[in-house]
Amino acid sequence: MKLILAIIQEKDEYETVEKLTQHNFFVTKLATTGGFLKEKNVTLMIGVDDEKVQQVIDCIKSTAKTRKTVSYAMPYLGQGALCPGVNNMVPIDVQVGGCTLFVLPVDQFMKC
Repeated sequence: MKLILAIIQEKDEYETVEKLTQHNFFVTKLATTGGFLKEKNVTLMIGVDDEKVQQVIDCIKSTAKTRKTVSYAMPYLGQGALCPGVNNMVPIDVQVGGCTLFVLPVDQFMKC
């Protein structure tokens, strides 16, 4: 038996959980926040038999999409450079989304 921890974007939560439950997998959701861009995430916990691990991974990968977003950063002006009144932010394209998966061995699983 394995425990799959899947960290996905909050935007992909509904579709991913729906697909997993359609395939008869039990899912526990935890609301989490990522360190990168402080985006809201969801961590899914799925207990599954060894032979069904790949099926769960395929379900998650098909619904957890990557997307591009724009983040803004202050330009580097060099050491000691002063530009009073200049507050121009530089747009940077950033790829977000997708999924981070951990597959862990489970010694015992009970539903009480």
